[in-house]
Formats: sequence, C-alpha cells, structure tokens
Amino acid sequence: MELGYTRVSTRGQKADSQIARLEAAGCEKIFVDLGYSSRLEDRPEWNKCREIQRDGDRLTIPALDRVAGTDTIALSVMRDHAERGVKFRSLDEPWMDIDPSTAMGEAMLKIMATLAHLRVALIRENTMRGIEFARSQGRFGGRPTVMTPERIAVAKQMRAEGKSFESIARVLDVGSSSVSRALARAEELDAS
Repeated sequence: MELGYTRVSTRGQKADSQIARLEAAGCEKIFVDLGYSSRLEDRPEWNKCREIQRDGDRLTIPALDRVAGTDTIALSVMRDHAERGVKFRSLDEPWMDIDPSTAMGEAMLKIMATLAHLRVALIRENTMRGIEFARSQGRFGGRPTVMTPERIAVAKQMRAEGKSFESIARVLDVGSSSVSRALARAEELDAS
C-alpha cells in the first residue's frame, strides 16, 4: 500500500499543500499530525500510520523533517522501516532511496539525517534572528493590541471608579483579558 505522512508544528498551520503533494505522489492513505513537533516520536497520526504498515508497503513523506527533527530520530525511523520491510520515500530528498542494512547505506543515512537536522537548526536560528531584530526595532510578535491609548485612558478611569475588568471590557467592546493586560502594562510603565 502507498501510505503518506506529514505534520505541521502548530495547529494554526495548514498541511494542504503537503497533502496535495502526497496525493499527487500516489498515496492511497495519508496521515496528518497537526500541532506536533518533529522532535516528538509519539504523535497520534504517526502512531496510526506505523500500526497499519506491512511488509512491502511504501511510506512517502514530503521531507525528512516532517518525520524526524533530530538525526537520532531519523536513523531510528529509517532502521525501523527497513527492518519491517517498509520502503521509505521523501519527495524533497529523492536520494534517500537507500538500503540502511548495508554499511554504505547506514553511512549515507547518517549523513542525510545530519543534513536534515542542520536544515531544522538553521530555520530555528533564522527565525530567532528575525524575532530579535524585530524586538530591537520595537516590534513584538502577535496581533496588534486592541487597547489603544484612548481605551487605556478610559479603562484607567473606570478602574479608578471601582469597575470590574469585565464591565470595562463590555463598555470598550474588547475582551476582559485585553483590559487586564493593558492596565497591568500601563501600571508597570507608570511605576518606572
């Protein structure tokens, strides 16, 4: 059987393009984990995928980093599939069609796993570099706050009058957590 597997790291991400690639590659059954790191070996859909695999099946993945976030996990996954007679194919790494039961295959697998690990590490470094730069420019991640300076002024006044966060939120048409965060931040700034 032609099986496919992919995953995305956060529930907000979509796997549609990865699924389309697996379908185009001929996968009959596709398993998708949403919101799981490749550094976790215990993922619900990954476990289901492994349970139904039989000798002679082929597992197709978009890229090695969809399955394994470390070289150790990659080696373990490749060995496990080879021992069970399941062929392993990566759409992004066509050179992965190797036999890890041979000395040369084992060496190639280690090299490829290391390169996959390097790719993940470089993405992480670049992301952190971008975040640090944005912070140095006064920008922070996430959505812009709904609490404008005008709303904060109104919230401060209402709070001084003894109003609850919930009643302030209703008047300002925002969430109560937005009100409490904004007032806490304003209080910190006023204290410094």
